[in-house]
Amino acid sequence: MKVQRLKVQPAFTLVELLVVIVIIGILAAILLPVISQSKKRAQQIQCVNNLRQLGLGIQNFVADNHTYPSIFGGTNSDNPGIWITQLERGGFDISKPKRKFFAEGVWRCPSARWTGNWPTNTLPACYGYNAYGLGSLTNSLGLGGRYIPSPFSFAPLSESEVANPSDMMAMGDGFSGGIFFVRSTFIANSKRAYSRHQGKANVAFCDGHVESPALQFLFADSSDAALSRWNRDHQPHRERLVP
Repeated sequence: MKVQRLKVQPAFTLVELLVVIVIIGILAAILLPVISQSKKRAQQIQCVNNLRQLGLGIQNFVADNHTYPSIFGGTNSDNPGIWITQLERGGFDISKPKRKFFAEGVWRCPSARWTGNWPTNTLPACYGYNAYGLGSLTNSLGLGGRYIPSPFSFAPLSESEVANPSDMMAMGDGFSGGIFFVRSTFIANSKRAYSRHQGKANVAFCDGHVESPALQFLFADSSDAALSRWNRDHQPHRERLVP
């Protein structure tokens, strides 16, 4: 009589299973930071592409109007409304912009993160316009135009009034959620700024090209090279710096 032997199926021992788990954990610890960095790089590239398109939109607007979008155009002006709507209409030929268009498409940075409570029916903006330069609302050195107190509006800045378009910043990453790109807002939002693009900010210039300068150079450096690119006359205006 033959005795049938039971076939024993090979299986992991407890030690082997623990070794596999440890190896998977080590690989995850190595790969996750790499994947995270790759994701951040991809988001920055997307942001650069967004600003390149917005820069082209500004060039289209200037080509058609021979002026830059103003901070706010009166109802009787050629380009009424806030600058962001002027650009959507005159730069991208969208005659009737959607209500919250600035929260999607080229207006939305994939790396932007916002905290806090925003007013009802209000959304933060990812990009801001260099409307003031190192000036102020009523004495602008940026692209926002000349203040008209009554009725409240701004006369647009002509194309010829920008001394050096290739070194004049037009738009950049906004860190406060506002629609203006302002040097002084960086201090209050520095933590958010550093987490967005690994210590850099993406900026579109008046000639359409995009750069990614270090935050320190962009917002804290007081050299002529750093300050002059904020202002349409290409002068540093160091006397306008907040003490």
